[in-house]
Formats: sequence, structure tokens, C-alpha cells
Amino acid sequence: MSDDKDPADYLTRHVQTSSSGLQQKIDELIAACAGNSSNAGLYREMVLNIVRMAQADRDRWDAKIMLQTIGELEQSFARLEMFKRRRKVTVFGSARTHVDHKLYALARDMGRTLARHDYMTITGAGHGIMGAAHEGAGLDNSLGFNITLPFEQRSNEVVFNTDHDLRFRFFFLRKLFFVKEADALILCPGGFGTLDETLEVLTLIQTGKSPVVPVILLDVPGGGFWDGLLAFFKSQLCEEGYILEADFNLMTLARSPDQAMGEILNFYSNYHSSRWMDGRYVLRLHQPLAAPALETINRQFSDICTEGRFEQISPTGRASDDEPELEGMHRLQFSFNGRHQGRLRALIDFVNQAENLQTPDNA
Repeated sequence: MSDDKDPADYLTRHVQTSSSGLQQKIDELIAACAGNSSNAGLYREMVLNIVRMAQADRDRWDAKIMLQTIGELEQSFARLEMFKRRRKVTVFGSARTHVDHKLYALARDMGRTLARHDYMTITGAGHGIMGAAHEGAGLDNSLGFNITLPFEQRSNEVVFNTDHDLRFRFFFLRKLFFVKEADALILCPGGFGTLDETLEVLTLIQTGKSPVVPVILLDVPGGGFWDGLLAFFKSQLCEEGYILEADFNLMTLARSPDQAMGEILNFYSNYHSSRWMDGRYVLRLHQPLAAPALETINRQFSDICTEGRFEQISPTGRASDDEPELEGMHRLQFSFNGRHQGRLRALIDFVNQAENLQTPDNA
């Protein structure tokens, strides 16, 4: 609110909204656009927020931020719809890495390895590590999230001026999609930007703001880039009580593309995805757990439950899901405390162990 506006006037406009018939018009608009969509209520709240801003007659810069944010989100959602059902991995690293550097070859091999396993490679669309990863992956398996800067910021040759090249005005939206679209995150050596991305993704996962996915610190054999950071985490963060020992479960150091790929494939070998549903945390599984494994989980992971026990539910005995294509999944559900994400990662590792799965012999 600008200084020349009376706060009482702001409140009056909001009171008038409910009695002006405007809400009814918004309901009619949403009904005409969305029909019987289950998202109709969400669309209504979006429009109401815009109406509230118009009534308050916000600062022009505030209005432009909202306009550009909404527009950029909608355009990105629309573009990414064409890649929706594909697994994706975001690769971070320096834009300054030279083509003759061994890290460039490492990133190129990483992109090639991801493509061979039908994973798309997401990068910031720049050169260096980003260009190398896209070079290895090829256009069909690449997505570039470029950032618009006051000076020219051209995407690398692989994705430039294609449907695989998305441009963002705001860093925060670009970062949102780096994490939102990723089934795993691979971090190669880099500068301040890479370290910023490393700490941000770890913070988002540690605080439960982003789902647990593999976070892989990738370096060449004998490289010491990540070793120094991990030593700092250990001596200055863990030993001082700023993070938990279990938080180290959230990251893995890898020395080759094959090792990194193996970490990703193992993570999704039985575990598929997770969600909150009716106050319970749900792990979707390809195969059910054997009874002894379920009992072990109830003993060893009770510390992350607020109450009750871990419960396994078959596809035929569970409540309806909001994603019909996942109805065939088994579920492991429990009252998660929402805090111990490192322990949650350990639980996911446990449900991926082949000896814990139900087979015809132990069914």
C-alpha cells in the first residue's frame, strides 16, 4: 500500500467486494472456463487474489511482478506438459568449465548415461557443465531453463530456440522449476551459483518443502571439491548441532556417471513417489513389503512417527487416489512427524532392498 492511501479506504474496498456481486461474477467466469474441474476452487482463489490487488490499487511494480509471475508460471506449465510423464534429472555446475577440462567430459558422459536410461537432463541452458550435459544427452533428452539478463544470455547450441528451451525472468521461478521437475539432482563443481543451488536444494529437502529425491555430488576420481564441503558440514554443522547426522543421508558423493546413475536407479527400484493424504504420509511402492520387513520398519523407524504404526495397503484395499494412473501402486502409510527427512531417506533405502520385498515364495 502506498503512503498516500488511507488504510480505512483499503478495508472498505474489501468489504464492498463481498456485497458488490463480484464474487458471483467470478464464480460464473470460473464455471465457464473450468466447468466441473476439481481445480475450480483453486482457480477461483487465484482470481480473487488478483481482484484484491486491483481493489487495493497496489504499486505498479508490485502489479508487474504479479503479472509476470503468473504469466511465466502458466507458460512454463504449458510447455512442460509435453514432457510430463518422463523422469528428469537436474544437473548443476559451472558455466565456465572449458571443453578441454575433465569435468566437461564427466558432465557430457553424465548426460549420455541419463539419456541411455530414458531420463531427461535439465540444466540452466548455459555453457560449461550445462552445455556438456546437454551435449551428451542430445536435444530429445534435454531441457534448458535459461534466465533473462540485462545483457544477452544465449542458451547453448543443443536447446537454443527449440521447444526444449524455456526462458525465465525471475531467478526464484527458475529455481522452483529446477527442483519441481527433478526426480534427482546432480551437482558438479562450480562457483557461488552452484554452491547456492547445492545448499538450497538440501535445505528444501531437509525442511520437507521438497520431496526426498537423490542429491548426488559428482566429481572426477581423485577430485576434492565436494570432500572439503562435506568435511565442513561434518565439523562445523553436525558436530556443533546445526544439522543431524542423519541429514548426511540426503546426499551422496559419486565419482562416475555410472555410480550416479546407479544411485538414481536404486532409489526408484521399488519406491515410486510420496504424498500427504488425509494427514498421513504415503509411500507408493511397485512391490509390497514382506511381513518381516514391515515389522522391522515398525521397530526401527518408530522415531519418525507421531502416533500409531506403519501400515501397508494393497491397491484393492486403499482409498481413492488423485492420480488414477497410480492406482495400481502398493502403499506404505504412516503418521510422519515431517521433521526427520534424513531418516525418511533411510526408510526409502530400506523399502528398496530386494530381500525385503514380498515374493511368491513368502506371499
